Amino acid sequence: MTNEQILAACRSNWEYRGVGDAAMREMLDELSAHLEDAQAAGRTGHDVVGPDVRAFAAAWARERAPFARRALRTLAMACYALGWLLLFAYLVRWTTRLDMTPGHVAMVVTLGAATVAWELRRGEMRLYQRWLLALAVGLPVAILTGWLAGDGVILALPLWAAPILLLPMVPYAVTDTRARRVTGRGPRRP
Repeated sequence: MTNEQILAACRSNWEYRGVGDAAMREMLDELSAHLEDAQAAGRTGHDVVGPDVRAFAAAWARERAPFARRALRTLAMACYALGWLLLFAYLVRWTTRLDMTPGHVAMVVTLGAATVAWELRRGEMRLYQRWLLALAVGLPVAILTGWLAGDGVILALPLWAAPILLLPMVPYAVTDTRARRVTGRGPRRP
C-alpha cells in the first residue's frame, strides 16, 4: 500500500468509529509525518503501521475516542435517526399524535439496538446494508410482538417528541462544524 492508501484507510476507519474531525486531522497529520520520515529512511508504510492497517487504525481510534464517548455519540446518532423516522411518520399520517402499539415499540427498540450495536463493533457494511439488516431483524420481532401482545395502544407520542429526539445530536454537529471551519475544510462564513 502507498502512503496515500494507508492514510485513506485510516481516515475511513476513524470516520466510521466516530473520531471527531479535529482529532482525526491531528492523527492524520501525525501519521503522515511518520510515514514521510519512514519513506525518507528507506522504509515502507507497513513498517510504521504494521501488516494490518485496520487494526492499527482501530487501536489508535480507541486511544483517542474511548468507548464511553463513542457510545454516547452513537446513541445520539440513533436518537437523531429515530427522530427523523418519527417526523416522517407524522408527515405520512398527517397527524400530530402517533399511537404506538407493542409491535411498533418492539420494532423501534430492535432497530435502535441493532444500529447502535453495529456502529460500536468493527463492521464493514454500508449504511443502507445496516438498515436492511436491522429491518430484517426488526420486522419479525414487531410481527411476533404484535401477535403475542395484541394491537392495543401503549402510548401516544405527541409531535414534539420527534424534535426532542433530534436534540442530542446538536452538540456533535456544532463541534464538527467548528472543527471544519478552524482547519479550513468546508464552507466558511463571514
